[in-house]
Amino acid sequence: MTKAPISLQDLRRRLYVKAKTEPTWRFWGLYVHVCKRDTLLEAYRSAKANDGAPGVDGVTFAAVEAGGVQEFLDQLRKELVERTYRPQAARKVEIPKGGGKMRQLSIPSIRDRVVQGALKLILEPIFEADFQPGSFGYRPKKSAHTAIQRVREAILQGKTYVIDFDLRSYFDTVRHHIVLEKVARRVDDDAVLWLLKLFFGCVGKAGSSARRGDLAAAQQSVPQRGGPDARTGESSDPARAVDGNRVCEIRR
Repeated sequence: MTKAPISLQDLRRRLYVKAKTEPTWRFWGLYVHVCKRDTLLEAYRSAKANDGAPGVDGVTFAAVEAGGVQEFLDQLRKELVERTYRPQAARKVEIPKGGGKMRQLSIPSIRDRVVQGALKLILEPIFEADFQPGSFGYRPKKSAHTAIQRVREAILQGKTYVIDFDLRSYFDTVRHHIVLEKVARRVDDDAVLWLLKLFFGCVGKAGSSARRGDLAAAQQSVPQRGGPDARTGESSDPARAVDGNRVCEIRR
């Protein structure tokens, strides 16, 4: 008797339940699911739904569709399976931040968006199970509106003191080795960690300090992207309208 292949939705549900019930469990055999055609197809659909500008290679979704989505995904899958995949550098775009400052966003190529999306589809349910209920930034089914509802409920409970602080240049100072160590606490899959390292390797900070040979600068920072449209600077997601670095805690 052969087992019916598990659907992506069912796999994600099982990963979440396992992670929630066993907080110390380390997951293995994940990379094969990242490389599956249905995972890559779902990641492509999600990337296409968000639209957005092309990356450094100039390839648009229209160009991918014209060349054939299946052929595009088959080539990506081949590179992932054979471990020949290499991400491209992200295209840099600056948008107004407020106070006369500019925020730099990184726009990956479509192929890299698909691979990142596939990796997210498999890893997200594992780490989602570990998040605190009061964490709202960049999480599924969470938004600025659900955060406001949490604040409303806290006020009704008589919690009226607010602690408001901001992490300065958070995305510029994320240390790669610390992220990888934390991922490894939950993921026992060398191929997944290899893929993460590839993405970290192509987004190392390329500022003046890096040009001076400061290796530390190349080993920290992650790209800030996904909210404002690269063409207009407007946010298409309500959750992205709130600064992801800002933390607000309400207490009695």
